[in-house]
Amino acid sequence: MNAMVAEAAETGSHSLERVLGPVQLTLLGIGAVIGAGIFVLSGLGAQTAGPALMLSFVLSGLGCAFAGLCYAEFAAMIPLAGSAYTYAYATLGELIAWIIGWDLTLEYAMGASTVSSGWSNYFVEFLRMFHVEFPLWLAYDHWTGLKQATDIVAKQMTLSAHPSLVPGTIAFSNAMAATRVSAASDLAIRAHILLHAPTMFGVEIGFNLPAFLIALVITTVLVIGIKESANFNGTIVALKVGVVLFVLGLGSHYVNRANWGTDWHTFAPTGFSGIGLAAGLIFFSYIGFDAVSTTAQEAKNPQRDLPIGIIVSLTICTLLYIGVAAVLTGMVPWRDVNIEAPIARAFLDHDLGWASDIITVGALAGLTSVMLVMLLGQSRVLYAMAQDGLLPKEFFGDIHPKFRTPWKATILAGVVAAIVGSVTPIDDIGKMVNIGTLFAFVIVCIAIMVLRYKDPERFRPFRTPLVPLVPVLGILFNGYMMYKLGTWNWIRLIVWLIIGLFVYFLYSRNHSKVQGDLAKAE
Repeated sequence: MNAMVAEAAETGSHSLERVLGPVQLTLLGIGAVIGAGIFVLSGLGAQTAGPALMLSFVLSGLGCAFAGLCYAEFAAMIPLAGSAYTYAYATLGELIAWIIGWDLTLEYAMGASTVSSGWSNYFVEFLRMFHVEFPLWLAYDHWTGLKQATDIVAKQMTLSAHPSLVPGTIAFSNAMAATRVSAASDLAIRAHILLHAPTMFGVEIGFNLPAFLIALVITTVLVIGIKESANFNGTIVALKVGVVLFVLGLGSHYVNRANWGTDWHTFAPTGFSGIGLAAGLIFFSYIGFDAVSTTAQEAKNPQRDLPIGIIVSLTICTLLYIGVAAVLTGMVPWRDVNIEAPIARAFLDHDLGWASDIITVGALAGLTSVMLVMLLGQSRVLYAMAQDGLLPKEFFGDIHPKFRTPWKATILAGVVAAIVGSVTPIDDIGKMVNIGTLFAFVIVCIAIMVLRYKDPERFRPFRTPLVPLVPVLGILFNGYMMYKLGTWNWIRLIVWLIIGLFVYFLYSRNHSKVQGDLAKAE
């Protein structure tokens, strides 16, 4: 622990540059959290919990808040770049730390891949505002492109057969599912014609070009410097928060309070179970606030500013989310909330098409900043692991002499995110991101209690209040949301962690700084 605190105080050309203040750290947190989730996942959440979606956001927010208070204590006490990996290393040992570092790849690198694909969807919609159509095979990976083409054709066939139904509603979805079964053969032929994908060796190909390019652009910004990245992020955050406030301000004039229900059963039609399930589904909306702690070695005064950045950004985002949930379920009866584009569709239902265009721009900006902070967090975790010898230091720990950023780790993370986001269906990866992040939160909450027991006298610039109550509540809230994500996501998480253990025992353990020191001592 003492060695890690000493490392955090290092400066010079071979260390990261300390340029971030509390405002920039808070904006990084907001930049990481507010993305397409608020514009997309709110629809799925409303169909799951009804108007009680507001409570689902509270539940997810509380789970993050309890974990955030634990993150804040660690970030102030051990201001190093590795976030949950570093905290586990200091308290639970190298093996658990490696597991968390490997797990964080699910949150950051795979999360960035997921978001890059979502960015592409909104970019295609943005081009349509100017009557520009992007080829499906260049806007999606092959499997997603074919699915998108199938959905388009199925919608056309369903609208032709049921012109009175509104796309996005449960009734329309049921009718479309019936169309898929009754006209499967004709549907498949028309979908391939619409996709119009080129072939290579007789096999259709697809490549999500916008997702690939935006990941590379964000990577370039991150390599150039942390100050430039933070300024870029701040501009985008101002834009997307402005759009969220626009949604709240304009949407509040069209709220019908009767849509919220008149008693508990109409407010929460699916009960506590639905609220809990929706909380697990919308949790992706909160992912990223912990990335603030990965910039610890680039903060001017990390002991003071990191807790501010984590707690203030999380509080602002939670309040905005609850407000959007209230406006959405007030504008539209929860059963009629559109799943694909809930906020935009709610305004279209009130003949406010121009407002939906503004929302598209806000979602595009939101996703851009989320990608930036996720790739920033991934490169800093890799850098921290390299400092401990668990990854090759000459590559992952190399600091650019001019830009003072871990440029090789940043480029690798960006290229991997670009490739995965452009050629891989990311639906299941998105679910893995949720469970991987929740797992990291649970470990950090456990680590706080372990350190309070092992080293109670250590100076703590910020202290998590009400220990052990707060970390225990963090474990329970986040553990409950993990449970609600289902068996298959647990299986995927376990398989991913097993792969990580193979890497640890084949390479990392043999190159570990700690293991090397122990061998010398013997």
